[in-house]
Amino acid sequence: MNGLDELAARGRERAASRPVGLDGLARAIAEDDLFTIIYTSGTTGPPKGCLLTNRAYFAMADVVAGLPGFVRPGDRTVLFLPLAHSFGRLVHFAAARAGLTVAFCPDVAGLGGALERVRPDLLPAVPRVYEKLHASVLTRLEEATGVKRALVDWALATGRRASRVRQEGRALPPLLALRHRLADRLVYSKVKARLGGRLRFGISGGAPLARELAEFFHSLDLLVLEGYGLSECTTAAINLPGSFRFGTVGRPLLCCDVRIADDGEILLRGEALFSGYHENEAATREALGEDGWFRTGDIGELDGDGFLRITDRKKDLIATAGGKKVAPQNLEAALKAASTFVSNALVVGDRRPYIAALVTLDQEDVQAWARARGLGGDLAALPEMRALVQEAVDHVNADLSRPEQIKRFAILERDFSAEEGEVTPTLKLKRRVCVEHFAREVDGLYATEDGADLVDPGRREGARPG
Repeated sequence: MNGLDELAARGRERAASRPVGLDGLARAIAEDDLFTIIYTSGTTGPPKGCLLTNRAYFAMADVVAGLPGFVRPGDRTVLFLPLAHSFGRLVHFAAARAGLTVAFCPDVAGLGGALERVRPDLLPAVPRVYEKLHASVLTRLEEATGVKRALVDWALATGRRASRVRQEGRALPPLLALRHRLADRLVYSKVKARLGGRLRFGISGGAPLARELAEFFHSLDLLVLEGYGLSECTTAAINLPGSFRFGTVGRPLLCCDVRIADDGEILLRGEALFSGYHENEAATREALGEDGWFRTGDIGELDGDGFLRITDRKKDLIATAGGKKVAPQNLEAALKAASTFVSNALVVGDRRPYIAALVTLDQEDVQAWARARGLGGDLAALPEMRALVQEAVDHVNADLSRPEQIKRFAILERDFSAEEGEVTPTLKLKRRVCVEHFAREVDGLYATEDGADLVDPGRREGARPG
């Protein structure tokens, strides 16, 4: 008899000897009893244990299960997120509430194979997964030549037109619908097959998703819905298949009230909220205050239709020596979206004269690019590689005012890693740790004003003046 069979047998014996025991235990559990403790990621300080009650988790799971057009009978998903993380744990419990079948993938490295085998209907993931998928798909599409390239360009143009119509909530005109079905058969279906071929939509949470990525996938008939939550309130807002707006995290859920403070900070209140931090009364008082509104530390705004837009972390805002406040996460997401060669980016500049960035390379794409050109050696130091990163920086800078623009960058020899404590289990950067580990490179970005990597903020045509 294996361990699980033995456990089941013991349970049957106990139920037979104490027939009312389980009911008694169930009645003894109150709605406001502690259900679980989930620790924050530690990206902005030491991790804190968030106390979540039975009421809070049931409210979140119940609301998610009841979202219109979200989970359908027979739906399947692949879950690779750690169950110690609030997003992964909510998927686990909401799936039981909604009747969603969950296939567990223990390592994100095996996600591709799991998607092909499970063929999920929806995919909860973090932005890094969609960034890697975007880079991979873009590389394959750009490899097409001749007639195939013309077909890809036509399909993408058709997809962009269809996306604009759908974002407005309108049905596709007959001719565009016909072209879209043809493009799906010839191009989109090839991309969707890599995700199992049945994916109705993806879900992105845990960090900002670049709007350009959401629009790119939508042009391939793949809908990625961004949501917003924290360890203290697992889900506060989410876009829905029938009601979404790219660049936002959707409308607030019924279990959570949202308002914006005078300084732009997002405040939350409701039955889905945590009750405090484990053995940390001072942090609890600071977070909840006397009014019961949780100070999220995120900066955002609600538009006229009630969609919530996150602009950055309050504690992450960079204040340059010139007094300009800059949102680093938006710049980092834009850099990664601008080039398939950029695997990660960390924007710095707090109390410094200008904004700069540490950039890491996607080794697979960079190695393939170098082999095609007969290049070798230290790829990060190649002038050709720096020129490619410079193009991405210029692209990002084009729509920014001068104080916001990235003036310098350094290409690191390795990526940020979880093994070095620089990345959380959900692939978010721990800024303080990254800056400490690469202090020499950061200092080098401000050592002189006449380096070869100093960007002329007015060089790129169309850059906005400060």
